[in-house]
Amino acid sequence: MTHIYVDATTLIALGTVGELDLLTSLTGPLVVLPAIRDEVTTEPARTTLERLCDRDTVETTFPTDASDDEQAQAILDEPAVNGDVRLIAAVLAHTDADEPVAVVSDDRRVRTVARGLGATVTGTIGVLVRAVEEGLSEDDAKTIVRRLDDHGLHMTAELRATAIDLIESAAE
Repeated sequence: MTHIYVDATTLIALGTVGELDLLTSLTGPLVVLPAIRDEVTTEPARTTLERLCDRDTVETTFPTDASDDEQAQAILDEPAVNGDVRLIAAVLAHTDADEPVAVVSDDRRVRTVARGLGATVTGTIGVLVRAVEEGLSEDDAKTIVRRLDDHGLHMTAELRATAIDLIESAAE
């Protein structure tokens, strides 16, 4: 079973528009690490995240040790342990154990490193596309794209068009 680690970028984007429940359309245990949870400080994202984490369907622990943190710090060239370091440390722990792992993030650096370490990677739009595949209507998904764009997930015209194309394909 693939553990799915969700980064603050996606939690903030979806939480700000009240759509964190879309994460439950992903297949596998969702994990929101404490260091990531601490990075979500804006409302309403913080409150909706707390509600999501209070459910039994979200894990908040990770199978790493100090050497994973140190290795992740070195890979990311980070002076201190933070959410990105903990997320990459979790990826390292899973890949070292030859276990599948996924990361949901809109942070380019986190996505690149996680993918390079063997994780499956997606972002906020990928979560939305998956929700359409699981039954969210195409119209609702397009409305969420507009809301995301209006509330902080600033998309280029090209990304917005790609998101709409992916949603339309998923709806077919």
